[in-house]
Amino acid sequence: MFKPRPKQAEVLKYTGGKMGVSAVPGSGKTRTLSALAVKLLTDGGLKDDQEILIVTVVNSAVDNFARQIGDFIKTQGMLPGFGYRVRTLHGLANDIVRERPALVGLDENFQIVDEREADELLQDAALAWVKNNPNSVDYYIGKHLTESEYMRVRGRDWQNEVTAICGALIKMAKDLQLLPEDLRKALDRFGLPLPLAEMGWQVYVAYQRGLAYRGAVDFQDLIRLAVKALEQDDRYLSRLQYRWKYILEDEAQDSSQLQETILRKLAGSAQNWVRMGDP
Repeated sequence: MFKPRPKQAEVLKYTGGKMGVSAVPGSGKTRTLSALAVKLLTDGGLKDDQEILIVTVVNSAVDNFARQIGDFIKTQGMLPGFGYRVRTLHGLANDIVRERPALVGLDENFQIVDEREADELLQDAALAWVKNNPNSVDYYIGKHLTESEYMRVRGRDWQNEVTAICGALIKMAKDLQLLPEDLRKALDRFGLPLPLAEMGWQVYVAYQRGLAYRGAVDFQDLIRLAVKALEQDDRYLSRLQYRWKYILEDEAQDSSQLQETILRKLAGSAQNWVRMGDP
């Protein structure tokens, strides 16, 4: 039987509104949030068509939450699997987009590339750029290297650097909801040469072209498109806000700006949103 420590007991007093909880790794965050979910299931005034939404970062954590919540529920003689939903942030975004894909211009059968496939697409786009710009290493960093460093970077290392730089730029652009054409306009407005950003934009264009060819989106697109879907249809947003009366967020310190935006929109005016994470 779960016997909460004093700090955990404070969290379990929650009845509504917004609450932030800072807890160090190993302090029982998952168990505390699981116990809170069960408390809200029994005492939180949920209607038959409402759920508690538990959001975490990785699939293994989803399994852990589902197991612990199920164990708590069984001890109370209830049936597990009803009245709550455990999702990763990307899984939640997929639920939102998959329910109304037309809102964001996607076909009902759109595909999602996993991290491995996305990495391969990025590497292909970066390799194509390096081949089309054979002297790029000289332009960017050649004059700052010794001869031995230059020969090493001139080979595989330079492609890896291009991949890493462009991957970071693409991730940031998508978190800011900047498509390649938006980034292009921003670079043009800046009015000064930005060679690294220019390189990143060209690889970004090629990367998105590869996704479009497959009729697919990546995980970062899912987050961006979920926000767009919520912004496109107020009635759809209201329906989801009603469905998920409480939001319990695990590992909140790892949420990106756009991921946080999704949860804030879903929390609505009630803001029944618990954010738990590392200090």
